[in-house]
Amino acid sequence: MFGRDKEKEEKKKPGEITGFIGKGVAMEGRITFEDTMRIDGSFKGDIAAPSGTLIVGEGGYIEGEIRVSSAIITGVVKGKLDAAVRVELKSPGKMTGEIKTPTLIIEEGVLFEGACTMVKKDGASFETVEYGSQEHRGTFVQ
Repeated sequence: MFGRDKEKEEKKKPGEITGFIGKGVAMEGRITFEDTMRIDGSFKGDIAAPSGTLIVGEGGYIEGEIRVSSAIITGVVKGKLDAAVRVELKSPGKMTGEIKTPTLIIEEGVLFEGACTMVKKDGASFETVEYGSQEHRGTFVQ
């Protein structure tokens, strides 16, 4: 009888927010999670969720190193962001630092200061080609 109620509680819908740091809350340390976490407050430290999605709300602030599957940023992030699937920077978001991802979406009105390394879905980097290099002059590079 009691076990069945517990089973229902443990079943989570995909995309359901399972962790939350609210506005006015400031935390420091290390966070790990599996599904989706939303931060509307302030966090300083490391975030590790290889299969999770991080949402940084408009009032959210993160400083540190982030390793997730996907990230949706509407707040402020300073540091390194490594996303295995995709990163979405939405207005009025601000990102300062390094991004490493196969898919990057930057909405109009976003401030991004830093570097981005585009990687293939398997984690390998794309070949870097310098503009105007002699060997690629006059050829199409894929």
